[in-house]
Amino acid sequence: MRGIPTRAACWPLLLLVSITAVPGADNGKSEFRPRPVAEYAHRQSSEAVTIAAQAFETDEETREPFGKVNPSRYGVLPVFIVVQNDGRDAIRLDRMKFIYVLPDRTRIESTPAQDIKYLQGAKRPSAVPGPVIPGIGRTPKNPLAEWEIEGRAFAAKMLPPGQTASGFVYFQVPQTSAAASVYISDLTNAVTGKDLYYFEIPMSGR
Repeated sequence: MRGIPTRAACWPLLLLVSITAVPGADNGKSEFRPRPVAEYAHRQSSEAVTIAAQAFETDEETREPFGKVNPSRYGVLPVFIVVQNDGRDAIRLDRMKFIYVLPDRTRIESTPAQDIKYLQGAKRPSAVPGPVIPGIGRTPKNPLAEWEIEGRAFAAKMLPPGQTASGFVYFQVPQTSAAASVYISDLTNAVTGKDLYYFEIPMSGR
């Protein structure tokens, strides 16, 4: 029977993760950084963890993180997620699930960021490469293939104590709904192995 890992045994891994959990400089592109979690209107706290969610729908809202591309115009709603860990133990985020819950309780699972670029009719790379003929079969660039879609997606796997992780998750819904919510589950205490209680964050009100 495996013993529960000690906090000391976890720290080498956590040190590495803590470096990657903080937003970087976006590889020379325009920077987009989260606000403190307490500044977001839609948030929920449980077991010393606070999660905030903000939908980005209008052109004004999406301009800073996505430039000229507004994903919601193509049927993809970006929701920015911020997770703050104020507990004593690290939190595993690698199995997190995100579901958009409509007012009628219809549940829409998030679409992986790497799949977004294929939603507008773009073809996935062929498994059997063929000859490339310049000018033949060329199609217009898919606006959802811009680097920001995948580059700014939520990707943290572990969250050390006192740290914050953030990023976008994507839902195939035409627009936000005043009575919708984001359901988030499968966060795990990295020391005890216990799952945290789920979060359901309303997208309107407080």
